[in-house]
Amino acid sequence: MAISVFDLFSIGIGPSSSHTVGPMRAARMFAGRLRGEELLGSVTSVRAELYGSLGATGHGHGTPKAVLLGLEGDSPRTVDVETADARVEAIGSSGRLSLLGEHEIAFSYDDDLVLHRRKALPYHANGMTLWAYDAQGAEVLTKTYYSVGGGFVVDEDAVGADRIVLDDTVLKYPFRTGDELLRLTRETGLSVSALMLENERAWRDEDEIREGLLEIWRVMRACVERGMTREGILPGGLKVRRRAANTARKLRSEGDPQALAMEWITLYAMAVNEENAAGGRVVTAPTNGAAGIIPAVLHYYMNFVPGADEDGVVRFLLAAGAIGMLFKENASISGAEVGCQGEVGSACSMAAGALAEVLGGSPEQVENAAEIGMEHNLGLTCDPVGGLVQIPCIERNGMAAVKAVTAARMAMRGDGSHKVSLDKVIKTMKDTGADMSVKYKETARGGLAVNIIEC
Repeated sequence: MAISVFDLFSIGIGPSSSHTVGPMRAARMFAGRLRGEELLGSVTSVRAELYGSLGATGHGHGTPKAVLLGLEGDSPRTVDVETADARVEAIGSSGRLSLLGEHEIAFSYDDDLVLHRRKALPYHANGMTLWAYDAQGAEVLTKTYYSVGGGFVVDEDAVGADRIVLDDTVLKYPFRTGDELLRLTRETGLSVSALMLENERAWRDEDEIREGLLEIWRVMRACVERGMTREGILPGGLKVRRRAANTARKLRSEGDPQALAMEWITLYAMAVNEENAAGGRVVTAPTNGAAGIIPAVLHYYMNFVPGADEDGVVRFLLAAGAIGMLFKENASISGAEVGCQGEVGSACSMAAGALAEVLGGSPEQVENAAEIGMEHNLGLTCDPVGGLVQIPCIERNGMAAVKAVTAARMAMRGDGSHKVSLDKVIKTMKDTGADMSVKYKETARGGLAVNIIEC
């Protein structure tokens, strides 16, 4: 199976890649299927049912909104985040929805959109089924989709051992494990990012790859900038106040930024995750819940590492993508499947390895940094208070970003040799996730989610 760096880093909206981005894509796919099979004109109503984690925490993650916008033809990359809420309110008040923006049907927010809090589908915790009916109430089309993390979506026909749609693109240097990646770097003399670049050429030329990655960086940078200027209360009912803007003002007034580097890294991450919690434009990296870590470490590279430039940004994202592929191939990046270790842990690992790459690390040091970044996130639970991507998610991204820098610096002080391989720690993460109670997998039924009762 071939995975591109652009599969792992995609431009979308908050607050969740699995609960917002994925369901929006699935709903849009369903509506597109209706049009593709020339069924759209016969549809008079649709129904959507959300299961598992989508049903349990969907309201807090904006899943209903995502489904409605997807049915109307919006995509996560291009949807207008400023008008999205008003459009959903209009659907609810008017009782009308426009499939793909071209075919209006009746829609009842209360009756046609159902969230099952304690009912799951068999293949993945994030399942959803959509139905379309004609004027006589006969079923026109039904499809089940699974949002498997990071915005990836598969339908019921694609589920199986890997639960992903297989891409049979032939890569120049295919690898599935960290050991295979290291072997290829030794055989070719290429760095991790250079080897990843060669593989990306299977889909795009080098100019397209570079421009695409720099566009991702521009969106990340804009997200940080917005997060550091906007104030107020985050939506959802917890009354969590944005802190990034006030923190930014204080840091700017306190002198030498180099002496405050760790605080700036934390700020960058929190700025992104406050924007994500508000439903703003973010980059899945590799998920929305962990979207602040890689941008924060990339900002650290650009602002605090001498000689940093856009070539380094491209190399950073390519190396991060190579590491992210290993988690996607061999474990999971879904909090609903393996807990937060799959989201924040994977992102921390990706950021650590990528930073080691642009600091001049050998492939062995890159792998070591990535391993350290994941090892010390093993067992991390996903227990969002109120089902919202706010507590503990925002602060957790800040903590993990600092951890990623520490992991990279530790690896750079060594020669790349270490006892625990990245492959072993990825397997351990997968096994730990399998053993983890469903209460701690993005259901808001355990941990902080049930102990912070005043919220």
